[in-house]
Amino acid sequence: MASPNVVVLDYGSGNLRSAQRALERAGARVTVTADRTAALECDGLIVPGVGAFEACMRGIDAIGGSSIIDRRLAGGRAVFGICVGMQVLFTSGLEHGIHSEGLGQWPGTIERLEAPILPHMGWDTVVVAEGSELFAGLASEYFYFVHSYAATAVHWEARNPHRPPPRSSWCEYGGGFLAAVEDGPLVATQFHPEKSGDAGGALLRNWVLSLT
Repeated sequence: MASPNVVVLDYGSGNLRSAQRALERAGARVTVTADRTAALECDGLIVPGVGAFEACMRGIDAIGGSSIIDRRLAGGRAVFGICVGMQVLFTSGLEHGIHSEGLGQWPGTIERLEAPILPHMGWDTVVVAEGSELFAGLASEYFYFVHSYAATAVHWEARNPHRPPPRSSWCEYGGGFLAAVEDGPLVATQFHPEKSGDAGGALLRNWVLSLT
C-alpha cells in the first residue's frame, strides 16, 4: 500500500520542517509547498500556524488558502489545522484589541485565555470526545501546548442544523478551551502533535492511516 501524500501548506508560518519530519515518521510522503495544485490534489493537507491570528490570515490570503481549503472540504478531502492553523478555521480572532476575520469553517471567536500565567506552555491532558478516531488509544496521554488564545465557547448549533456536531475535545487552563475538533474531513488540534513526543506521533499516525 502506497504511503499517503500529505502537503504542509507553506504560507510563511514557522515550524514547517518539524511538522514534515513528524508526518514522515507517521508514514506519510510529505511536501512543504504553497503550490495550489499540490495542495488541492494531495491526500491530506496540513494547515500549520505559529504566531498571531492576523499575521497567519494574511499569509493564508496571500496564497489563496481559503479557496484551497473550501474546495478540499467541498470534495470531502482531509484538512488538519495545527495551533493557530486551528484557530483561523473559526469565524474570527480577537488579539491585542484587533479583530480579524478567519476562514469561517466553524462558528466562534478566538479570544485570550482567562489564566493568571500566559502563555499556556507545556504538557497537558485532554478530555477526549466520545468516539474520537484521532485520539484512538490516546485518551490519557499528555500533549504539548504553547498558546495564549483559544476557542473557549462554541455554538455548533449555529451551523447548518442538518450537520451533526463535531467531536470536540477539551483542555482546562484558566477555564475550558477547545483542544481538538473532528468534523468529518476537517480536524484540528490546539496543541502541537509534532512536538508531543510518542503521543503526538501516534495521533498523527491515526490521521495518516485515515487517509489510506
